Amino acid sequence: MSMETLEFIIYPDGRVQEKVTGIIGKSCQEVTEAIEAQLGRVISQEKTGDYYQENLETTNQFNHHQTNNYSW
Repeated sequence: MSMETLEFIIYPDGRVQEKVTGIIGKSCQEVTEAIEAQLGRVISQEKTGDYYQENLETTNQFNHHQTNNYSW
């Protein structure tokens, strides 16, 4: 599991660039919503490949079926 980070670059003209890393799927929007509301109007967004990935939980299932095949 990677570390979740939010990086902000504040330019002299007041623009703020936000970069989110380590958050898979659409949950990054939930994480940044409140911050963006405080910063002001969002002019543009670029979604990374992480946004389009699904956060899948893997489970291993093993079905055991015993058969007796005897050849006499």
